[in-house]
Amino acid sequence: MEIIEIIKAIIFGIVEGITEWLPISSTGHMILLDDFLKLDTSAAFKEMFLVVIQFGAILAVVVIYWHKLFPFGFNKFGFNKRFTIKKDIFSMWGKIIVSCIPAAIVGLLWDKQIELLFYNFQTVSVMLILFGILFILIENYNKDKIPRISTISQIDYKTALLIGIFQLIAAIFPGTSRSGATIVGALLIGVSRTTAAEFTFFLAVPVMLGASLLKLVKFGFHYTGLEISILLTGMIVAFLISLLIIKFLMSYIKKHNFKVFGWYRIVLGAVVLFYFAIKSV
Repeated sequence: MEIIEIIKAIIFGIVEGITEWLPISSTGHMILLDDFLKLDTSAAFKEMFLVVIQFGAILAVVVIYWHKLFPFGFNKFGFNKRFTIKKDIFSMWGKIIVSCIPAAIVGLLWDKQIELLFYNFQTVSVMLILFGILFILIENYNKDKIPRISTISQIDYKTALLIGIFQLIAAIFPGTSRSGATIVGALLIGVSRTTAAEFTFFLAVPVMLGASLLKLVKFGFHYTGLEISILLTGMIVAFLISLLIIKFLMSYIKKHNFKVFGWYRIVLGAVVLFYFAIKSV
């Protein structure tokens, strides 16, 4: 029945590709999906898969924004090409690293403790609802206000650190949504919607790459043929779906606010809480 497990991996990839970039919590959706659609693998592999599948989503960001992420290039100089270093991109990566520091420190030191304490449906439900409410309140507060930061180059190191602290909340409390937390934080300190979303995408590259590599190392490199197929299928599907979702989100927020995602989070949080409460009776 290997084909059934591949189909499951495709579904997980679709859900990951959609929920990783929309600020609606991939964790909340994965918890529900995993309860309905259990992979027939070891618990250790499944734990690793649910993190490493994000690597496919990262590649979508790299492909779409390569010109904004890669700091090296060539400029035409007469009939020749001269190697150049794009200082603005190097500066951006410095700010991204600053944003990553809080979550990286906490994750490396207390990853297992956080998982034991907070990785449960109660925490996921509460954070889904709480940050859903925050999205609605912040959008109401920012209505008709002109953002003080409208490009990534205007983000200074202090702002980057503040966004990183909001990302830390997501690293500790599942259900917050990494993209949701960083976007809420950015909006709160005066960053425009499109810039907040873009910076969130870029910030995901080192964060999710680091998390994926950490899980791969912890799991080891001994796989069955089926496990390799499941992992590659999930990542490829997550990559393809992410390409579509990232483009959709950037187009959507040019004309709309994040309120719809806030309401969706509140409903999903209530559904998760109700479903697992009924199940535990």
